[in-house]
Amino acid sequence: MKKLVLAMALVGISTFAYSQEKEEKNEGVEVPSMVEKAFQKAYPKVKAEWENEDGKYEAGFKYNGKEMSVLYNANGVWEERETEINVKQLPAGVSSYIAQNKLGTIKEASKITKADGTVMYEAEVESGDALFNAKGNFVKLQKD
Repeated sequence: MKKLVLAMALVGISTFAYSQEKEEKNEGVEVPSMVEKAFQKAYPKVKAEWENEDGKYEAGFKYNGKEMSVLYNANGVWEERETEINVKQLPAGVSSYIAQNKLGTIKEASKITKADGTVMYEAEVESGDALFNAKGNFVKLQKD
């Protein structure tokens, strides 16, 4: 019985600590009204969690059943959109590059569309995020 109580207490403490960390991450992010208006125009009635990314504003949210994020500059100009995709939707070159270079298992995948129409793909692997161009050619590895 003591073990059960201890286990429940540890789960409760870790859940509380995680929620506090998440709140602190988003706490104090003041999103400029121009950014909020641009977001609401593009995604009406969608609630987002905001982060400040080096002076730019990233909204993370769920839309049409997929995890997404959009990045705006401080003037409310959309810069990029990242949409969750199935790993099987990555270009063929991505999986083979990751296997040949022993980067590990692909945990998550996303399609990144820049404001200028450029498309890139991101494959989350053990050592970071591997970025590829639209043809599936390796661009860079962003370490976590």
